[in-house]
Amino acid sequence: MRFLFLALAILAATEAHRVYDHPSLPRQRNLKVADEEKTTEFWMNKAQHILAHKLQNLNELNTRKAKNVILFMGDGMSVHTITAVRNFMGDSSKQVSFEKFPYTGLSRTYAVDKRTPDSANTATAYLNGVKGNYGTIGVNAQVREGDCFKGNDTSTHTESIAKWAQDAGKWAGLVTTARVTHASPAGVYAHTAFREWEYDAAVTYDGCSPDINVDIARQLVEWPVGKELRVVLGGGRQNFRDQSVNDEEGSPGYRSDKRDLIREWLDTKAKENKTAHYVWSKKGLEMLDLDKSEYLLGLFSPSHCPYHGELERKHLQDADPSLSTMTEAAIKMLSKSENGYFLFVEGALIDMAHHESQAHMALEDTAEFARAVELARNMTSEEDTLIVVTSDHSHTMTINGYPNRNANIFKLAPEMADDGLPYNVLSYANGPGYANTFSSTEGRRNLALDNYMDPEYRFMATTPMEYETHGADDVGVFASGPYAHYFTGNYEQSNIPALMAHIADIGPFADDKL
Repeated sequence: MRFLFLALAILAATEAHRVYDHPSLPRQRNLKVADEEKTTEFWMNKAQHILAHKLQNLNELNTRKAKNVILFMGDGMSVHTITAVRNFMGDSSKQVSFEKFPYTGLSRTYAVDKRTPDSANTATAYLNGVKGNYGTIGVNAQVREGDCFKGNDTSTHTESIAKWAQDAGKWAGLVTTARVTHASPAGVYAHTAFREWEYDAAVTYDGCSPDINVDIARQLVEWPVGKELRVVLGGGRQNFRDQSVNDEEGSPGYRSDKRDLIREWLDTKAKENKTAHYVWSKKGLEMLDLDKSEYLLGLFSPSHCPYHGELERKHLQDADPSLSTMTEAAIKMLSKSENGYFLFVEGALIDMAHHESQAHMALEDTAEFARAVELARNMTSEEDTLIVVTSDHSHTMTINGYPNRNANIFKLAPEMADDGLPYNVLSYANGPGYANTFSSTEGRRNLALDNYMDPEYRFMATTPMEYETHGADDVGVFASGPYAHYFTGNYEQSNIPALMAHIADIGPFADDKL
């Protein structure tokens, strides 16, 4: 009897340990796997192919100088986001366009004063080569967020790779699905102690002088780097016009200084005998003869551009250009430069969807971002164009549970949680999705009753927050073109513009400056 009890105890302990480490999951009877994946030879041959590709890259390093540099930045595009979009595209074995680039690295995204950064200080890092404080753009860490005085000290101002390109005789431009005065694109041309100072009234609201603390929209139109950008495409008309003026679609401006900066931009270019065009719709962009344009300003929305998935769902595809459409126009414009160009392209709405815990729309915008990268690679040559794809920071979304391989990424995990209720495969550590997850009276809600296939569905979150927060993880860097092998390894985010500038032989990292 004693041995029986001992055997049962051992069996129970073993079973408990087994279940804890490797939960028993329901078997999916209709799971279809390609026959080739069931063989050892398939995986061996796949490894041989990858090894041969690696060896070829090492033996044929592209060591030419880059005439052109394109930096693609997926705002909030964490490694988890890239992994999830593979499933969104159809299968875990798929690769998004930039994952096929030959070289990959990781960058560290922290701010000088914060472990988890924002899009302002990160823009200063990957565009200016200097890490700053949270909420600041184009200034070093001597400037704290909102400092009306120190932010005006030009000794604290940093230079962007766009300026280095312009100084070298290259053209420069930017494309974004956010407002063109938003934190990320502002890193191309602006210097400010607070990212929210996109228009003059915002400066006044924070107790500073808009005459001394020049707002970001004015910097784009008036200051040297901004005014010499050859192409600027995105949203944000409201920051360029006065409150008393409605834009082309009837939305009032935000400015309080009675100025129309769009008109001023056009008038300045006319006085300088430069051919400049302003467009506010997809139709206007498509009708424009880019060969006859020297400068192009396109502001397609009062604020941010629509989510990519909403273009079709809300029948906006004929009114608002996609990120790919804007990227194509920008490359066509900048390719006219005999000395080459620098282009910054931001897929901004990945971040905004994550903040809303709307993973479906985040993945839709990530897929469109990948299409824009592929388009750019097809429009340019690897011989003379360096393309770098990265993110500014991560988010708290994770892929959890043990979903079957062919399961829809937006659906529920195949097993129940310990409380007997289902849970989402995609979930957030915090955010507005908490309201869908927990009830003050019932505890955790039964997610099986939710319409989690709705693109606007807010996925489950552990901690209640009005907006989901950024994450502090490292982010991926993918490179193709001249000296792309420089981008391997793990490095500071602020190293990225230094590498790009050296490869293009411009700015403080040109050959003769080292």
